Amino acid sequence: MARIVVVGSINMDLVTTVAVRPEPGETVAGEGFALVPGGKGSNQAIAARRAGAEVDFVGAVGADVFADALRGVLSEAGVGVARLRTVEGPSGVATIVVDGSGENTIVVVGGANARMTELDDADLDTIAAADVLMCQLEIPLRTVRAAAAHARAHGTVVMLNPSPVRELPAAVWSDVDVAVVNEGEAARFGAALAPVPHVITTLGAAGAAYRDPDGRILTQLGVPVEVVDTTGAGDTFTGALAAHWHEGADTALAWACTAGALATTKLGASAAIPTRAEILAALAGIA
Repeated sequence: MARIVVVGSINMDLVTTVAVRPEPGETVAGEGFALVPGGKGSNQAIAARRAGAEVDFVGAVGADVFADALRGVLSEAGVGVARLRTVEGPSGVATIVVDGSGENTIVVVGGANARMTELDDADLDTIAAADVLMCQLEIPLRTVRAAAAHARAHGTVVMLNPSPVRELPAAVWSDVDVAVVNEGEAARFGAALAPVPHVITTLGAAGAAYRDPDGRILTQLGVPVEVVDTTGAGDTFTGALAAHWHEGADTALAWACTAGALATTKLGASAAIPTRAEILAALAGIA
């Protein structure tokens, strides 16, 4: 069982479903609404745990009505929350509009995530003891940099999902062992990804492509499913990938593509993340 630490974000997602997403200035009738705990960090932590890893979460919630639910969703999934602190002000929130095809539009307000500006000694010890550190870019970059540098110094594999896209200094890329990007992110970062030994590019329904340290490309086909909501599918892919990275890239990619596909078959991010048993059953069906 891999030991993973996620240093990242946790949000309450406000999910509205519509037949067609509105154009600028247009008002449309919604078909449904739900409050669903999410955030890229939280989603990836839960996905890694459900895929079979031991997971600890380093992050922050606010002093508001969402805090208990956000902490609870991690605890109920079996993710360690000893390093999840409470800070003044609101928790992070994301407003998500999902249309009839399962595509979405998302607006994120950082809240407590934006105040995750320091790592204490206990956070750093948790990172040093892990097999894999997973980071995203929904928390301050200085915190990501500190976490990655500490992981590199202690032999912990650094897996970065550089989303939302922002310019990153070369010092960050030099500490990254595995980068997980979608096609748009791969195009945006371009040559900046060259120093990263392992680069995985998600291809939506088509699966994923992996570039190894020698420049060789391995492709993994997607799993056909009936799509309901794509929110969190990429995070589920990344969490499952991390959970099985120690088994080799081909195995990890199979788990990741299967988990990511299954995550699109239900509404909401954390609620749709498949269990280990569900992923194994799908893998057996594929075989």
